Amino acid sequence: MTRLGLCSVTFRRLPAAEVARCAADAGLEVVEWGADVHAPPEEPGTVRATRDASDRYGLACCSYGSYFRATPGELAEFPAVARAAVLLGAPRVRVWAGGVGSLAATPQERRGIVACLREAARIAADHGLELALEFHSMTLSDTVASTLRLLDEVGADNLRTYWQPPLDAPDEEAVAGLAELGDRVSAVHVFSWWPGNRRLRLADREGLWAGVFDLLKGRREGLEALLEFVPGDDPAVLAREAAALRRAVAHRPGPPAQSTARRRSGGSIGRQSPTW
Repeated sequence: MTRLGLCSVTFRRLPAAEVARCAADAGLEVVEWGADVHAPPEEPGTVRATRDASDRYGLACCSYGSYFRATPGELAEFPAVARAAVLLGAPRVRVWAGGVGSLAATPQERRGIVACLREAARIAADHGLELALEFHSMTLSDTVASTLRLLDEVGADNLRTYWQPPLDAPDEEAVAGLAELGDRVSAVHVFSWWPGNRRLRLADREGLWAGVFDLLKGRREGLEALLEFVPGDDPAVLAREAAALRRAVAHRPGPPAQSTARRRSGGSIGRQSPTW
């Protein structure tokens, strides 16, 4: 089962109640609330109000989009993040694997991030929470290989990863990376950018998303597919994008659909699209 939802950072300029209303009107089920605007960990009153907005519109909070980067100097901040996630009703916290790419990181930097993630996972478990890595450039989870290595190094049962289409990766290459991550993916950030960070309608990369959801149909457990960064940051297009997402999830395998990105060559799993 795939639950469909929205990352609140898509509309970070809107109040949480308006974000929740837009998501509900578009027929979405869940929200990943961002810690930057809608649910700052140091503002429990704001977090409670955001949870109230979710409840009012019948939405579940599937994850807490934190900006904890798992560097040793930040570890003291994580208990507050975990408490905010519990207050929000989120079962999972999105975290970042440092602030340097896997090829540039020194062994010492990598060891420090691994140790910090391991301790954050322990704290999260004490609060009944899971963690998920943001799959993103300038982190240790910037490639499939480095992400799998990092998950193994941390060795925590409650740590998995997110996935999103790497920037400029052709459809087949992107889907192959998702397949390699397998059941270690807990949620997918859904958007259609091509080339670079040019924002397209979701339907403009139909081939990519049909391939993604065909692959995910074989999973043993469900996940969330979360719309993020719609064209123009425009709430008016959310219903259209949500409808395209539902079509992609319901897609039946058949002849490959064509999209702009499918016909291009080049790209790299390591080049990620920005998620802030």
